[in-house]
Amino acid sequence: MIAIGCDHAGVEMKKAIIEALSVQGFDFMDLGTDGEPCDYPDVAEKLCHEVLAGNCEKGILICGTGIGMSIAANKFKGIRAALCADSFSTRFTRMHNNSNVMCMGARTLGCGLACELAEIFLTTEFEGGRHQRRIDLITAIEEKQ
Repeated sequence: MIAIGCDHAGVEMKKAIIEALSVQGFDFMDLGTDGEPCDYPDVAEKLCHEVLAGNCEKGILICGTGIGMSIAANKFKGIRAALCADSFSTRFTRMHNNSNVMCMGARTLGCGLACELAEIFLTTEFEGGRHQRRIDLITAIEEKQ
């Protein structure tokens, strides 16, 4: 199960991602919004709780630029959210950072590219190895807070 959520700027992109990736067998937990104005930190909080609780394997957050969602999501211990705007960075945030939440900007990306990036994010595996040591260092920083 993949958690997906957006603010009012990202409704059409969220719908496009769900439609495109559902045919590939991905199941989504849609955490809104469906068009009503909302505050992106509230959506990020709902989504992060679902990922951290183990109800969803990964999450996708969409706002106007993706920046606000990234900032909000990264406030949660155990969440490694990455702003994704190109295929290289999207692939490597999974391979090297084991990111569990991707953030995208509905006002900065087209829906076609967003669907491609979501597929890359959801199908790319974490490489582990030397990268796990770095994830452990990030976790140690979180534990100090």
